[in-house]
Amino acid sequence: MEITTQFVQAEPNATADNLVFGKLENLAKHYNWIIRANVIFKEEKKSDGKGKICDVILSCPGPQIFASSNEQTFEIAVAETIRDLEVQLKKRKSEMKPF
Repeated sequence: MEITTQFVQAEPNATADNLVFGKLENLAKHYNWIIRANVIFKEEKKSDGKGKICDVILSCPGPQIFASSNEQTFEIAVAETIRDLEVQLKKRKSEMKPF
Protein backbone atom coordinates (compact mmCIF):
# COMPACT_ATOMS: atom_id res chain seq x y z
CA MET A 1 0.00 0.00 0.00
CA GLU A 2 1.23 3.46 -0.89
CA ILE A 3 0.79 6.11 1.83
CA THR A 4 1.12 9.86 1.24
CA THR A 5 0.79 12.52 3.91
CA GLN A 6 0.28 16.22 3.54
CA PHE A 7 0.14 19.05 6.10
CA VAL A 8 -2.13 21.95 5.12
CA GLN A 9 -1.79 25.18 7.11
CA ALA A 10 -0.03 23.16 9.84
CA GLU A 11 3.50 22.53 10.95
CA PRO A 12 4.72 19.04 9.96
CA ASN A 13 4.38 16.74 12.96
CA ALA A 14 6.64 13.67 12.92
CA THR A 15 4.75 11.99 15.77
CA ALA A 16 1.40 12.18 13.98
CA ASP A 17 3.05 11.15 10.71
CA ASN A 18 4.64 8.05 12.26
CA LEU A 19 1.43 7.18 14.11
CA VAL A 20 -0.70 7.28 10.97
CA PHE A 21 1.87 5.22 9.03
CA GLY A 22 1.87 2.53 11.72
CA LYS A 23 -1.92 2.38 11.99
CA LEU A 24 -2.43 2.30 8.22
CA GLU A 25 0.17 -0.45 7.81
CA ASN A 26 -1.73 -2.44 10.43
CA LEU A 27 -4.97 -1.93 8.47
CA ALA A 28 -3.19 -3.06 5.30
CA LYS A 29 -2.29 -6.36 7.00
CA HIS A 30 -5.97 -7.09 7.68
CA TYR A 31 -7.31 -5.65 4.41
CA ASN A 32 -4.72 -6.48 1.76
CA TRP A 33 -6.88 -5.05 -1.03
CA ILE A 34 -6.25 -1.44 0.02
CA ILE A 35 -4.26 0.19 -2.78
CA ARG A 36 -3.41 3.68 -1.55
CA ALA A 37 -3.98 6.00 1.41
CA ASN A 38 -3.91 9.78 1.19
CA VAL A 39 -3.64 11.48 4.57
CA ILE A 40 -4.23 15.20 5.00
CA PHE A 41 -3.55 16.99 8.27
CA LYS A 42 -5.15 20.44 8.59
CA GLU A 43 -5.10 23.00 11.33
CA GLU A 44 -7.91 25.47 11.85
CA LYS A 45 -7.66 28.40 14.21
CA LYS A 46 -10.73 28.08 16.44
CA SER A 47 -11.52 29.15 19.96
CA ASP A 48 -13.25 25.91 21.06
CA GLY A 49 -10.00 23.99 21.65
CA LYS A 50 -10.30 21.73 18.62
CA GLY A 51 -8.99 22.43 15.16
CA LYS A 52 -6.57 19.57 14.43
CA ILE A 53 -8.13 17.71 11.51
CA CYS A 54 -7.08 14.38 10.03
CA ASP A 55 -8.61 13.32 6.70
CA VAL A 56 -7.87 9.90 5.22
CA ILE A 57 -8.93 8.73 1.76
CA LEU A 58 -8.43 5.04 0.98
CA SER A 59 -8.33 3.81 -2.60
CA CYS A 60 -9.58 0.26 -2.90
CA PRO A 61 -11.87 -1.80 -5.14
CA GLY A 62 -15.17 0.02 -5.47
CA PRO A 63 -15.76 3.57 -4.24
CA GLN A 64 -13.09 5.31 -2.20
CA ILE A 65 -13.41 5.21 1.58
CA PHE A 66 -13.16 8.53 3.43
CA ALA A 67 -12.99 9.41 7.11
CA SER A 68 -12.25 12.63 8.92
CA SER A 69 -12.09 13.84 12.51
CA ASN A 70 -11.52 17.16 14.26
CA GLU A 71 -9.88 16.88 17.69
CA GLN A 72 -7.58 18.72 20.10
CA THR A 73 -4.40 17.00 18.86
CA PHE A 74 -3.38 15.28 15.65
CA GLU A 75 -2.74 12.04 17.56
CA ILE A 76 -6.33 11.89 18.86
CA ALA A 77 -7.64 12.84 15.41
CA VAL A 78 -5.63 9.99 13.81
CA ALA A 79 -6.99 7.44 16.30
CA GLU A 80 -10.59 8.56 15.75
CA THR A 81 -10.20 8.57 11.96
CA ILE A 82 -8.67 5.06 11.95
CA ARG A 83 -11.59 3.78 14.07
CA ASP A 84 -14.04 5.21 11.54
CA LEU A 85 -12.10 3.60 8.67
CA GLU A 86 -12.12 0.20 10.40
CA VAL A 87 -15.93 0.29 10.60
CA GLN A 88 -16.19 1.12 6.91
CA LEU A 89 -13.61 -1.50 5.90
CA LYS A 90 -15.42 -4.23 7.87
CA LYS A 91 -18.64 -3.32 6.09
CA ARG A 92 -16.92 -3.28 2.68
CA LYS A 93 -15.30 -6.68 3.36
CA SER A 94 -18.66 -8.20 4.33
CA GLU A 95 -20.17 -6.94 1.07
CA MET A 96 -17.38 -8.35 -1.13
CA LYS A 97 -18.19 -11.47 -3.07
CA PRO A 98 -15.58 -14.22 -3.39
CA PHE A 99 -14.52 -15.22 -6.90
